Amino acid sequence: MTAPLRRWLTPVVAVLAAFAIVAGATPALATPATPKPSGHEEDDDPPLITDVIAAANRGYLQAKAKLEKSKKRQLQLALEVRAAENELDALRPQAGQIAAQSYRTGRIGAMAMLLESDTPDSFVRRAAALDELNLVNAQKLAAVNAAKTRAEQAKIALDAEVREQQKQTNAMARQKAEAEKALALVGGRGFTGGLVSATSPVARIGPGRTSDGDWKPESCSQDDPTTSGCITPRTLHAYKEVRRAGFTRFAGCYRPGGPWEHPKGRACDWSLQKSGFAPWYNNDTRMYGNNLAAFLIRNADRLGIYYVIWNRQIWFPATGWKSYSGPSDHTDHVHMSLL
Repeated sequence: MTAPLRRWLTPVVAVLAAFAIVAGATPALATPATPKPSGHEEDDDPPLITDVIAAANRGYLQAKAKLEKSKKRQLQLALEVRAAENELDALRPQAGQIAAQSYRTGRIGAMAMLLESDTPDSFVRRAAALDELNLVNAQKLAAVNAAKTRAEQAKIALDAEVREQQKQTNAMARQKAEAEKALALVGGRGFTGGLVSATSPVARIGPGRTSDGDWKPESCSQDDPTTSGCITPRTLHAYKEVRRAGFTRFAGCYRPGGPWEHPKGRACDWSLQKSGFAPWYNNDTRMYGNNLAAFLIRNADRLGIYYVIWNRQIWFPATGWKSYSGPSDHTDHVHMSLL
């Protein structure tokens, strides 16, 4: 691979190599201006997933253009090789005759072909002409061979370059598809407004996961750190992992009554606010919810996530994002239910 190609491919591949898990898609919402990512207090926040996709698309188009340029150069050199070979073929009979005569009689012996000259002057002139022709043809032959060698070597190099660039173009296409799949996993561009980080922290595996990927049933046996109720060990683990990932705003888990997971200690509601609940109203609160939901979804198989509800959408591991119209539109919090 050429140095220029390596220079622009490397950063895109490095960024895409950092991608988390992928899948899903949803309806359109207005797209506000891109803010500084929230939900993590570090200075070095991960790039927005839309920025990564844009970089992948640019890299793919650059790789494709470079490939087409190399193919044109390869064709031009192939024509040069053919021209050099045709010139060589034209010279070969004459050069072969001279070489054969030189082999039989030696260079000076070639003058024997001129013995039929009538006068000494004629003999000398013919001998000098023959000798000069021999030298000229040898020079031409060497020049043609050199040109042919250079053209063939250049063509070999370009063949290798084209193969390498085709390989890179295929890799870019795969990475572009993975980037789009990663965006779909967290809800798509319309649902998130593009306000979601390209990566999430990796959660530690929760308790009760079996070797075949299933989860053992758990009882409501742990004190809920958000209320006076109880939660399961797996819910407590997920609660701690969410906070460890930087999502430290208000949350509530146990709630008595109702048929769903809250009274079973298997659910938590993560507010967008530092206290209480209020719908998202700016880029900060929207991105906080997007990033929190993305963290849960990207770590679903490590935490034992049953489903996630956020911003009028519900996500199941088996089906991805779907429209949700329950008693709450979930625009003020991210709901997490566990197995």
